[in-house]
Amino acid sequence: MQDKGITPLRILVVEDDVLIASLLSDMLAEMGHKVCAVAATEADAVASAEALAPDLVIADARLRDGSGIAAVRRMLLAGPVAHIFISGERRLAVPQGALLLLKPFSKAALVHAIGRVFAPEMSG
Repeated sequence: MQDKGITPLRILVVEDDVLIASLLSDMLAEMGHKVCAVAATEADAVASAEALAPDLVIADARLRDGSGIAAVRRMLLAGPVAHIFISGERRLAVPQGALLLLKPFSKAALVHAIGRVFAPEMSG
């Protein structure tokens, strides 16, 4: 069921843990968003972003094959893309200004994070 007041987004999930990717995708769908792809590697994430032009990328900072941070950096070379990094590492260095959502996180925390990413657009 879609949350009221949420504008549906097309979201690329970058996560190499199948269970976490599935749970995150389900949570996003319950919020009314569409997961346009799930990528498990840095290369697949960049290719998916190029092909699908998602509204938002939610990327695990560390992947078994590459890095979610590096994938987003490569995506940003083609133009702006809203993004959120997720990680279980509290002391992870993310690019300045980037939003880091610590695992495990609740649906409320995810809603808040998405709102923060898009807040400048909504206020201006």
